[in-house]
Amino acid sequence: MGHCLAYLPYYFLERLKERHEVLTQTVELLAIENRHIAAENRERDKRLGQIMEGISRLVHVAEIHEHRITGLEGTD
Repeated sequence: MGHCLAYLPYYFLERLKERHEVLTQTVELLAIENRHIAAENRERDKRLGQIMEGISRLVHVAEIHEHRITGLEGTD
């Protein structure tokens, strides 16, 4: 197949080179954007974990208070 390229017109080869360069740049930009999004997702996951941990603590406190109130109501 490589020998067939010798028969292609020069302008066609130049056009293919230009398109290849543009595609290469596009892939590089997409890779950079993907790394940026991945970093944002990691940070978001970290914050979400902290929020879930806080909610879990609040639920625990609410359960303790509920048991306490139930115990007080039961002694009256």
